[in-house]
Amino acid sequence: ILGFSTPPGRLSMMAFILNALTCALGLLYFIRRGKQCLDFTVTVHFFHLLGCWIYNSRFPTTLTWWLVHIVCTALMAAIGEYLCMRIELREIPLNSAPKSNV
Repeated sequence: ILGFSTPPGRLSMMAFILNALTCALGLLYFIRRGKQCLDFTVTVHFFHLLGCWIYNSRFPTTLTWWLVHIVCTALMAAIGEYLCMRIELREIPLNSAPKSNV
């Protein structure tokens, strides 16, 4: 189904890319660590590969399938890491007021 020449193929690829973007937001809310984003991204896509292999009873061999999943893995990892690093690098608010009046 994945292919550049047919509208259903383009729609499927767009759905995979949108899924990568939403999963990057999931990395932000569930993982919250920039260093772990690549690990979780590769793990999720590895389990997807196993699921596709079991469901279709054969290993995916089409070039477009692999290209779409490599691009989606890179997008999910890069955007997830960027978002997590923005949260990690926020300034820590320092309150200069005394804690108690002595």
